[in-house]
Amino acid sequence: ELLPHDAPCCWRISQMYLNIMLSNTHFSNGNPQSAPMYQYLERKMFKEAYQIACLGVTDADWKELAMEALEGLEFETAKKAFTRIRDLRYLELISSIEERKKHGENVNELFLADVYAYQGKFHEAAKLYKKSGHENLALDMYSDLRMFDYAKDFLRSGDPKDTKMLIKKQADWAKNINEPKAAVEMYLSAGEHMKAIEISGDHGWVDTLIEVARKLDKAEREPLLKCAFYFKKLDNPGYAAETYMKVGDLKALVHLYVETLRWEEAFALSEKHPEFKDDVYVPYAQWLAENDRFEEAQKAFHKAGRQSEAVRVLEQLTHNAVVESRFNDAAYYYWMLSMQCLDIAQENEQQKTEMLQKFHHFQHLAEVYHVYHYIQRYTEEPFSFHLPETLFNISRFLLHSLTKETPLGISKVNTLFALAKQSKALGAYKLARHAYDKLQGLQIPARFQKSIELGSLTIRSKPFHDSEELVPLCYRCSTNNPLLNNLGNVCINCRQPFVFSASSYEVLHLVEFYLEDGITDEEAVALIDLEAPRLNKRENKWQEMMNAQSLRLDDNADIIEDDPFTAKLSFEQGGSEFVPVVVNRAVLQSLSRRDVLIKRWPKPLRWQYYRSLLPDASITMCPSCFQMFHTEDYELLVLQHNCCPFCRRRIDESNQ
Repeated sequence: ELLPHDAPCCWRISQMYLNIMLSNTHFSNGNPQSAPMYQYLERKMFKEAYQIACLGVTDADWKELAMEALEGLEFETAKKAFTRIRDLRYLELISSIEERKKHGENVNELFLADVYAYQGKFHEAAKLYKKSGHENLALDMYSDLRMFDYAKDFLRSGDPKDTKMLIKKQADWAKNINEPKAAVEMYLSAGEHMKAIEISGDHGWVDTLIEVARKLDKAEREPLLKCAFYFKKLDNPGYAAETYMKVGDLKALVHLYVETLRWEEAFALSEKHPEFKDDVYVPYAQWLAENDRFEEAQKAFHKAGRQSEAVRVLEQLTHNAVVESRFNDAAYYYWMLSMQCLDIAQENEQQKTEMLQKFHHFQHLAEVYHVYHYIQRYTEEPFSFHLPETLFNISRFLLHSLTKETPLGISKVNTLFALAKQSKALGAYKLARHAYDKLQGLQIPARFQKSIELGSLTIRSKPFHDSEELVPLCYRCSTNNPLLNNLGNVCINCRQPFVFSASSYEVLHLVEFYLEDGITDEEAVALIDLEAPRLNKRENKWQEMMNAQSLRLDDNADIIEDDPFTAKLSFEQGGSEFVPVVVNRAVLQSLSRRDVLIKRWPKPLRWQYYRSLLPDASITMCPSCFQMFHTEDYELLVLQHNCCPFCRRRIDESNQ
């Protein structure tokens, strides 16, 4: 109840305190001042409404006050009200608007549109954006909300930029909701080729990639190269090649051909563009080497001009073969290495001397490992495939070849063990005793220990000499050589190197001769008799008498013309130096082509000439590695392996 107007002042003060107390009593009793606050809100009196709300209202009332004040653009009051209910989201909006106002922005409709957008009244917000001339904000809003149909209403006519932006966002949304097909179509419509290609490639849609690649202009390198990348990844090299050709990226095209092993196309391209020769032939050679096609690999390295790399690869392969005890392969690789060095010497004058030294060294190693392969098989395997005479010859040849050094992987124990056993079996007791004595000074494997000890004892009961049938003969000076020769594989008398069969390792009836200075290889071949073989001079000893044949053995019939070549075989006795057989033009003219074998080495080597002293005993020489064989042995080996046993050159039927 109000006091009279003329009531004392102290009564009025008391009444004011009473009202405050009553208000506090209502608040504490759960009766907020909502009604007065809403009355002020209806009149847009936001500050007064805030004062009433401070006397006590619910959180819902505070929120209503905050929203009304915000829509009324009374940001100060709205800010205080949102602070009361700790609504950070709207506080951020208010802070943003205040910041914009500080920078001079004063379009209230734009502020209100932002408020509506925050409140979820998107259509009202869009209308205000449009009204304020900011259709792009409405477009962004609808795009962010994925309401693309509404967003299209706010596209500015004739502005492809906005259209592409909208389609791009729509495509992003389709991608996120796992609608890749729709996303690809939208990206392509928006000109976002890279994203469309990536989605298509990740999903393996080759048809889509083909369509895109063919529609793109050749100037658009990046998306085209991306298409080619996915074509390769999806195992469609043909389309990848088509794409690279469209772009004009020949280097990538070469790499594609190499990676997919399409060598014919790669070779054709390198012929037209020689600058890519290395990119083609080097990997081709490596691929050939990995597939054990080393002869072809060698040629490929040559075409690429990578001789040193070819040698390095073959050296590694050779080393691996030795370490793995594949001695037959090691021999073949060393022969390949020797020929590689010979090719380098032919092409590079500066490396000629070094490469020729390597050539002879690798040729020697090839022979040594080729022989040791049979020794290793004999000592490791329970059965031997060779005759005792062959193993005996092989062991002697190898032992004489190891006078200077023992190559990696070759065991002297195995060599001496094989030599001792075969010597004892064939009656070469002196040589067998020497081999057993040598073994006593070596570290013997446990598996050979008993056999060697027993052999060392039993050989003492045998006579201390060798069978004369086993003694090798020098066909130049007719000297019988000891089975154990300190000089190696040469005659102890005339120092003439022995020529061995590459299968049985018997000494062949061949004598090497050299050309006199001034005679070229071509001239020498021309001088050698190329006519049919001359008749044996003994044929004139047969005479027909009364329908019968008789052979005269009188001295007159035995007169044989002097052989100029035989005269050249003579040498000065007692000398320690080797005196080679050197022939002149007259001697060459006297030779029969049937009796001469020629190793036609490529330059810078000279050809090697051999005269057969027993023409009736046929000898065959491999035209590739120039190894000599008894013809019967060679034919048998070719039938077994269809290739030369030394250099593995394939022998076609016509050559056989």
